[in-house]
Amino acid sequence: MSSQRLVVLDMDATFIQQEVIDLLAAHAGVGGQVAAITERSMRGDVEFSASLGERVALLSGLSIEIFDQVRREISLSKGAREMVDQLHAGGHIVAVVSGGFENIISPILKEVGVDYFRANVLEISNGRLTGKTTGAIIDGRAKAAFLTKLAAQLDIPLAQTVAVGDGANDLGMMEIAGLSIAFNAKPRVKAAAMFSIEDGDLLQVLRLMGI
Repeated sequence: MSSQRLVVLDMDATFIQQEVIDLLAAHAGVGGQVAAITERSMRGDVEFSASLGERVALLSGLSIEIFDQVRREISLSKGAREMVDQLHAGGHIVAVVSGGFENIISPILKEVGVDYFRANVLEISNGRLTGKTTGAIIDGRAKAAFLTKLAAQLDIPLAQTVAVGDGANDLGMMEIAGLSIAFNAKPRVKAAAMFSIEDGDLLQVLRLMGI
């Protein structure tokens, strides 16, 4: 049996230090409103897809020129790049699945060398955000389905998968992964995970994997 493993990480406040939607909201002048909804969603007090719709609607009219600006405000979490490099060196696969937005994170993930990623897509019309997303919503169920499907596609048993996340919408994939790691997580997520990283360093993922 192959010893190859699949590591699937959440993006916002896990692989990167920021919440992308909060950065967009700050530019739209609705930072406070959006941050409050994000917080409720992360705690699991409101269903993710409903909260996403509410937040994206507040971004209606923003110019897509904002994408580059927001990318410059994003910083990878400590150890993120090194973790990816070391996992690749060991022959493992790294994926990111995010309730955030492909329009913004795609170039960042390609540059770091993440093998697979999936996120929501902001709908654009005439160079501006419409306040809607397009395609299927990446919520907790979709994250779990992404991990399951990708593992099957790569012929990696679920027992050899690792899920890393911080919010309520990561619980589904953490439940089915062979190893679940909470990262700077909400209490509910920490309680559900096998291990918890508190110091914000993704290199700890390797240690917990026994690498």
